Amino acid sequence: MNTKTLKKSYILIFFSLMMSITVFAQGSKEQRVSPATVAKGTINGAAVTINYGSPAVKGRTIWGGLVPYHKTWRAGANEATTFESDKPLKIQGKTLPAGKYSLYVVPGEKEWKIIFNSETGQWGIKRTGETTDDAAKDVLTVIAKPAKSAKMNERLIYSIAKNGFAISWENVTTPVIFK
Repeated sequence: MNTKTLKKSYILIFFSLMMSITVFAQGSKEQRVSPATVAKGTINGAAVTINYGSPAVKGRTIWGGLVPYHKTWRAGANEATTFESDKPLKIQGKTLPAGKYSLYVVPGEKEWKIIFNSETGQWGIKRTGETTDDAAKDVLTVIAKPAKSAKMNERLIYSIAKNGFAISWENVTTPVIFK
């Protein structure tokens, strides 16, 4: 084997090794610090699925701290949270067509903006730390009122009820009611 071929082989092996390290460094969704979680249920006769990464409080201040007020948040960890419904739903007099959406939230102390966005499959934040929400692809935006939760929730939890869903984390629960 000549020297030129040997160098090319070493370079190829090096890059292959680097790629495999990168792939394995991502880890499986089950092994993430904020594990992938699914909430399923029925809202007004529609089958609904919410896929999200469930981060933990870990002694941190969440609302107004880790998740700043008045700034768009990916509504979970890792990939952008998704909301999927097999039928159209009515919320605050507006219709959310059946389909799959990324779910974003703009939390505030007195009210939250809940955003259903048509782009799905993206990571939840950019390298700059901003969310991947493209406002031009927002399908529906509604307002929800946060309240003190009955108990402290160490992990982010989405719960689905017959009339909507709730986002609960730390000491706050925010119900999103459908009519």
